[in-house]
Amino acid sequence: MLRFLTAGESHGQGLTAVVEGIPAGLALSEDDIVPDLRRRQGGYGRGGRQKIERDRARITSGVRHGFTLGSPISLWIENKDWENWQEVMAVEERDGPAKRITRLRPGHADLAGTMKYGFDDVRPILERASARETAARVAVGGVCRTFLASFGVRVNSRTVSIGEVAAHGRDDEDWDAVEASEVRCGDAATSAAMIEAIDRAREAGDTIGGVFEVVAEGVPIGLGSHVQWDRRLDGRLAQALMSIHAVKAVEIGEGLRLAATPGHDAHDVIRPDSEWDERPWSRRSNHAGGLEGGMTNGEAVIARAALKPISTLSKPLPSADLASGGQVQAHYERSDVCVVPAGGVIGEAMVAIVLAEAVLQKFGGDGMDEILRSYRAYQETVGPRGVPQPIESAETTEV
Repeated sequence: MLRFLTAGESHGQGLTAVVEGIPAGLALSEDDIVPDLRRRQGGYGRGGRQKIERDRARITSGVRHGFTLGSPISLWIENKDWENWQEVMAVEERDGPAKRITRLRPGHADLAGTMKYGFDDVRPILERASARETAARVAVGGVCRTFLASFGVRVNSRTVSIGEVAAHGRDDEDWDAVEASEVRCGDAATSAAMIEAIDRAREAGDTIGGVFEVVAEGVPIGLGSHVQWDRRLDGRLAQALMSIHAVKAVEIGEGLRLAATPGHDAHDVIRPDSEWDERPWSRRSNHAGGLEGGMTNGEAVIARAALKPISTLSKPLPSADLASGGQVQAHYERSDVCVVPAGGVIGEAMVAIVLAEAVLQKFGGDGMDEILRSYRAYQETVGPRGVPQPIESAETTEV
């Protein structure tokens, strides 16, 4: 019911995204998308590319007079750096051979991609494999975030760790403090230690990874399904987060820690109605990260993703040459030192996309009024079911 595609290369003319399935009647403007694009470009440890780009998504279809039409929405993000790459990335055929990149980078898509597609040049692979593509995803996520806001769903993220420097628990996280931090960590002392870790990596010509956490609050009970493997929402969220460049592990809720926790401490006790405050069926904890049986349970949806250090190092690793097979130093092209803070923003986008699709699957409809009516009617049914009553016998007529 909701799908999107992105197109574009890192140093091409720009990035395109097409989103299909957003219902008619959603108030949407380019200004709704700008904040997330700017947040993605921020974060301590980013490289020189972010000083060149001023990302803004231009809406070129699917919106009229400030409201969605129900038709596909197309988004265009210009690459300012294209001016410096017009010869290298020209669409038209050029006279003479193009300058090739043959020094392979360990950890990147270079070797597998060139073997798969039969290239003798790494350039076609690294351009599309670049995390520049995630700007288009964040634009799509901005559209989905706007849709989710109509249902009271809020999606935030924070940096859990950078290298060996880890933040503490999330209870009552101050999201304003997170956004004010250069590394998107709400604790000032931990933020400072994270910045020091990034500086040490930069001075060593190295890169550094870490973990980000995405938190979606206000999510209704019952999104997703237990009935088939591909409809389980935790699996869909894990796939979406794992698809982000450099992500090598995903956990829902307390994930790995639960494997070593006894059952009586691992599961989230359901409160009786005497303890309910603003919503029914609340829990005394949220170890499960808001998902049970592949469905949301009314608690905040929490997912974490671990990013490896990015693959392009200013002090390159030993590698092999694509053309000769001989030993060389890996190729180096301008890059970041740490992308974990930006990774959280991309993670928000992917979670928003998956949750938006789940809302559409649950509540259906082609227009916002229709979907909101279905959502409100469903919310009125979420509560104690009472004692089942026997069905009265009635005469039946055989057909």
